[in-house]
This record gives sequence, C-alpha cells and structure tokens, in this order.
Amino acid sequence: MLPRILSLRKITLCLTLLVLVSWRSQATHIVGGELDLQHVAGSRYRISLNLYFDAIKGNPGALDNDLTVSLFEKSSNRRMQDVVLPLTGNSFVTYSNVACTVPSLSTRRLVYSRLLELPAGTYTSPAGYYAAVERCCRNNGISNIQDPGDSGQAFYLEFPAVVRNGQAFINSTPQIFPPLSDYACRGELFYYDFGGQDADQDSLVYELATPLNGHSTPGLPKPATAAPAPYTPILWQAGQNVLNQIPGNPALTIGRQTGRLQVLPTRLGLFVFGIKCSEYRRGIKIGEVRRDFQLQVLNCPRNTTPSMSVLVSGKGQPYRPGLDTLRLTPGSNRCITLRFTDPDPTTTLSLTLNPVNYTGVLPTLTLLKGMVRTPGAPDTLVSRLCFPECINTRGQVFVLDVVVADDGCSLPKRDTVRIAFTSVPDPNFNPVISTTAGPTLPLRARPGDLISFALTGTDPDKDPVTLEMRGRGFSAAAFGAQLAQTPTSTETRGVFTWRVECPAVNKPIFEFEFTAAATPCNERQATSLVVPIQIDYSNTEPQLTTSLPPDSAGRPPVIRRRLGEVYEATLTGVDPDLNPLVLTAAGRSFELAAVGMRFTSRNGPGRATALFRWDPTCEAVQLNSLEVTFRLQETTCLPLPQTRTVRFEVMPPEAPPFLPPNIFTPNGDALNAWFTLPNLPPDFCASRLATIKIFSRWGTEVYSTADRTFKWDGGGLPAGVYFYLIDYTDKRFKGTVTIAR
Repeated sequence: MLPRILSLRKITLCLTLLVLVSWRSQATHIVGGELDLQHVAGSRYRISLNLYFDAIKGNPGALDNDLTVSLFEKSSNRRMQDVVLPLTGNSFVTYSNVACTVPSLSTRRLVYSRLLELPAGTYTSPAGYYAAVERCCRNNGISNIQDPGDSGQAFYLEFPAVVRNGQAFINSTPQIFPPLSDYACRGELFYYDFGGQDADQDSLVYELATPLNGHSTPGLPKPATAAPAPYTPILWQAGQNVLNQIPGNPALTIGRQTGRLQVLPTRLGLFVFGIKCSEYRRGIKIGEVRRDFQLQVLNCPRNTTPSMSVLVSGKGQPYRPGLDTLRLTPGSNRCITLRFTDPDPTTTLSLTLNPVNYTGVLPTLTLLKGMVRTPGAPDTLVSRLCFPECINTRGQVFVLDVVVADDGCSLPKRDTVRIAFTSVPDPNFNPVISTTAGPTLPLRARPGDLISFALTGTDPDKDPVTLEMRGRGFSAAAFGAQLAQTPTSTETRGVFTWRVECPAVNKPIFEFEFTAAATPCNERQATSLVVPIQIDYSNTEPQLTTSLPPDSAGRPPVIRRRLGEVYEATLTGVDPDLNPLVLTAAGRSFELAAVGMRFTSRNGPGRATALFRWDPTCEAVQLNSLEVTFRLQETTCLPLPQTRTVRFEVMPPEAPPFLPPNIFTPNGDALNAWFTLPNLPPDFCASRLATIKIFSRWGTEVYSTADRTFKWDGGGLPAGVYFYLIDYTDKRFKGTVTIAR
C-alpha cells in the first residue's frame, strides 16, 4: 500500500531534481525579458522593461534599482532620448502547476517603468524608431550558447512614427504573455502559450529569433545608456541555430499565428531561446517586440497518459471517434457515460469540454475531477455527460472535445475523445403577449394626458419571459414612456405609462412595439404586438384687442406726450381654446417703471386684460425714443403669440422764439429803463438755466444773476455796449446790449 502523504512518483521526481542540476560556476542573474510601450493619452506613453531574474542562483547585487532605456531613429540611428526607468515591481513568476515546483527553478519578474512624451512634431520619421536597454550578464549554466556567463542582453522593440499622412498615428506595442516558469521533461512533449494581445487589434505574427547580446560586458555590465544598433547576437554552440535553439524531436517551434511554443527535448540542460512578435496594420508591418527567455530540461519520472472511453446507452460497443455520430432527437436519452482512468498511482484526473465548431450551452458533467488508484479510491472514474434538451444543430454535425488530464509534471498528459453529434430539440413554443390597451385602437391622447395599460407575457414551455418596449421610428425613453415589469413564477407582468408632453404634438401617431422574449438555450424566441397612440392637438390663434393706435404703413405708431400729460391704453386677449393667457409689456433696453410707465394685467384661462399707463418723466426724455412691445402669450404646446409694438416720445414744452432786447434807456423817464429777458427758454429736465452774466467791453463782469425774472437798471454804468452770457446746463446764448442815456 502506498503512503497517503507522498506518492512514489513524487518522491522519485524530487530526488531526481535534487541530484540532477549542477552549475559549472556561480550564475549571474538574467533569465530573459522584453520591452513594452503603451499609449496613455495624447503624446504620452508608458514604457516598461520586464526583466526576468534568477531568484535561486542570481547575484542579489545585480538586482538594479533602475535601468536606462534609449530611443533611436531607425533610419539614422540618431539618439532621440534616454529615459531612466525606476524599479516599480518585483514579484515571483508562478508555475502552471504549483504542485510541480522544484527547488532549483524560481524566477522573479522585475518591472522598470516610466511615463514619457513622444511629441507629434518630433517622432515623424516614416521608417520608425526603436528602443533598447543593455544589461549583462546571462546565467553561466546555459547549455546552447558560447560563453554564457560573459554574454549580455539587449532588450529591443520597434515602434512607428506617431504621425502618418498628416494624422495622429496611435499605436501600442504587442504585450507578450505570460512569462515561463515551468521546466520541460526530456523525452516528453512540452508546450506553452506565448501568444500575446494588442490594444489596437493589430495582426500579430510570431517567429523564432536569435537572442541579442549587445554591447554590455562583465567589465561594463550596466552601461549608462544603450548604444545604437546593430546589436551583436549571441553565439550558438555547435549544432545549435535559430531553428534548433532547443534540440529535440521535434526541436523548438512557435506557432506563427498563435504564439504557442512546442518542443520534445532530447537533451538535458538550460537552454536560452528568443522569439520575435511583429505587428501588422492593414498588411504593413509597424513594429516588433523581442523576448528572450530560457527553458530548463530535466529528467522526470515517467508519466503515463490517462485514457477515456465513451459509452452510449443501447450500444454494445464504446463510441468510436471519427466513425460514430450521436443523434439526439426529441424524447431520446441525451446522456452518455464517460469512463476514465490512469495507470499511474495517486493520480488526480480532471475533465474539461471544448466545443470545436460551435458556441452555446455546453453539456453538463456529473463528475469533473477525481483521484484514482489510492486506498479506498476506484481504479476507474465514471461521469455522466448530458446534452441540453434545447440544443439545436439545425442539421449540422457539431463537434465536442472531451478532455481528461492528469496532474503530472511538468505538464499534464491528456487524452481527448472527439464526439460528433446532431441534435433536434424538444418542441419549444414562442412566448405569448397580451395587453389591456384597447379594444379600440389607436388610443387617443392630448398633451397632459396620462396613458397607462397593463401587459402580460407568458411562455407555454415555462421559460422565463422578459417584456421589451421600443418605438417604431422614435425613442420611447426620449418621450418619457416607461415600462415597468415584475416577473412571477408563471408570467411576467408589465405596466406601461406615458405622460404625453408637448414634444409629442409634432408626431401625429406613435407606434409602441411590445415584445415578450424568452431565450431557451440562449436562442431568442419572441412575440410582439403594436399599440398605436394618436395625439389629438389643435390650436386656434388668440385675439388681441387694444386702444393702442394701429401700425402706420407697417411701422410702429408713435405716441407723443409732454411732461405732466398722462397716457392710458387698455388691452384685452381672448382665446377660443380657453388656453391660459398672459399679457406682458417690455421696454426695449429699458425698464418701464424708470420712465414712468406701469403695466397691470389680469391673466387667466381664455381671457386676459391689462391697463397701460404712462406719466412721462425726465428719464424718458434722456432715453428719447422709447419702444414698448405688448405681448399676448398663450400656454399651450405650439403657442401663437400676438404682439404690438408702440414708440413713445416726450415733447418739449412750447415756448416763443427767444429774441432778447439789444438796448435799454435808464435815463429817468421810466421808459425802457430795465434790461430783462421775459422770453428765456423754459427749464426742461436736464436743460435748466444756470447763470446770466454781463461784461464790459474790457471783459469785466459787471452783473450776475441766476434769477430768470431779473431786472437790471445798468447799475449807473456809462452808456455804451455791454456783453451778456446766458448759461444753461446744456447750452449757451451770447449777445450785446446797449445802454443809452
């Protein structure tokens, strides 16, 4: 009886690994790595170096806190910039199967990263650019290259100009993933997915490439900056080359489209290898990424491939792949029996399903995983695989791979049975939908009305039903229509509500399509009905009557008044549709109250009245021509407003012509003895009398007053000509007056 804790197979594996690997000398650190350039926004990019570090034999002193990447123009090797990349990440690379971990193999992933700018005015070369980081040295124990401990590494990528044909050209380099932490077993097929992804959905092509050595050396392991290309490749050992990097039968290959690595190694050792991933856009290569890595080949305990057979009910022999086809019909047994086993002791087996030429619901398995050949466990595991009743191949032959895999190291062994089948589903009927709208259609509504009715969706096959709503030629949600639904065990009930608002009057009829949908086996089945809703809306133009004067020759009438003269007008609006009416008055670039105007209205449904009153003020004089618009506005969806515009002007006061006397005779005969100005222009708002002054012929002021009723007797001055100056706040009068004695 084998021990429960550790099987003989795992004991043998551990002993083999402990004694197998012996390094010729202390290793340095580099396992491999690659550069990565990702667009962030605008001209900003993030450049990163993923460096894989030997966590077992690597020299801790070689773990750098930063590395420098250099960017060059491809056509000229002109250095564009050097960027110091700080260490931003340090983590272990995990095994595909943690149970296969060996103490001699552990890898760290070191990430050096920083944002940088690639300005559109600088990175314009049609030939593109490249980036490089140089670092030494590789592991001493590498088997397939010459002088591995003295060999450096040049991490390298190419990227296009950021401008093409005058337009921004955005590109992120392919991201190759994941890194490799597994080992390979001599004499057993090893495979690994190095396939990547591209943020721009460019086409990716993979090929093997000779790793680059570059210019770094043990004497200068970390150059301050990378030298420009070309970078010296590593030197292969005799018998090795780019197509025979890891010797095997077959040797190492990579899927050109998939990035899948595959090798059946025939020699033990530690082997470095390189791959190149090129990206194409519209058939033109725009960039590439290189990754160097290494794979350790060990002697492993023999692991036997598990086996599986498929039993079909009513058949006397197991299912024969490539010869038999399962035919699933309504009412037939849709389950088959899977029997799987493994001759190796204490093996855990697992089942997976992989549809080859179809998508959709997968069959179910009663057992996904189990252990064989342990105390108390069976030698053979049994699982029932049952196809869904509703799957429909529509006359085609669907192909399903059933895969059983063990937990062997370094990679699981698999047995695959490919099952071909056709399936006709059990009958499944469309759902049914009904509504309380009607029975007379279309429904009729006016703006402001609330439309509401119920909907019910059911399915004869008891499939879950969802109610859906859409507008034919319009967005139901944009017009505020809503459908709330509540599913129950037997049906789905919905309530449609729509408060009809004014935007709806522009479309005479709305067709709402309601659908009851079910998705048995992810295949949509639906039934629809249409509820039309007609919008009833009409509007008669309201009428405005007023005592304001009518327009004159198509121009607004002019109302003139003097200060102190009050003007009043009445306005009346009537609407036959009884829509709410509002009368308003607004001055053009002035407030009514500031110029002595007042507008008082009484508004209501179907009728509105107003009184306009104007008591002119000096402010109205300053503004000169006053334009007032009177508006009758109805509250409805498509209003038809009525307006009247009137101009108001303030007239100056009437006054006789100003003709001042030019002579007076203060000679004692009481005739024409005074100089007076009885016909002075009257004061008018901002035009007001300020002073009256009289001057001698030599400019000497002889009299001054601000009283418009003054009388000047000459003040005893000698006869002669004198000058007067009359100042108003906005004008001036000059003249002469003669004193005759």
